[in-house]
Amino acid sequence: MKNWQILKKPKITEKSMAQVALGRYTFEVSKEATKEDIKHEVERQFSVSVLDVRTMNYKPKSRMSGRSRKKVWGPSFKKAIVFLPKDQKIDLFETVKEKKETKKGKKKEEEKK
Repeated sequence: MKNWQILKKPKITEKSMAQVALGRYTFEVSKEATKEDIKHEVERQFSVSVLDVRTMNYKPKSRMSGRSRKKVWGPSFKKAIVFLPKDQKIDLFETVKEKKETKKGKKKEEEKK
C-alpha cells in the first residue's frame, strides 16, 4: 500500500478535540491499512513516537431519500485513534483561542485616547 493512501484525513469533532488533551488523535484511514501501517505513517509524517493504535470499522448507514423515498446507503469508513506520549503533540490538531473584543471594549479604548 502506498504511504499517501493510508491516512485520509483527520477527524475533527467535539469528542476528538476533547481527547487531544489526553494525547489521543483521531484519523480516517484506508480500509486496508493495518495498525502497524498506521503507526509507521503517523511517525513518518508528524515526527512523533506512537504508543498505541486502536481501529474501528464503521458500516454504512441507510437513509430514505428522494421523492419516492428510496433507501440509499452512506459511505463506510475506518477510523483510527493514535495514542502519543504526553510530551508530544501533532500541530494539525492544535487550535488557537482568540480574544473576542466587544463593541463596548473598543469604545472605551477610543475614549481613553
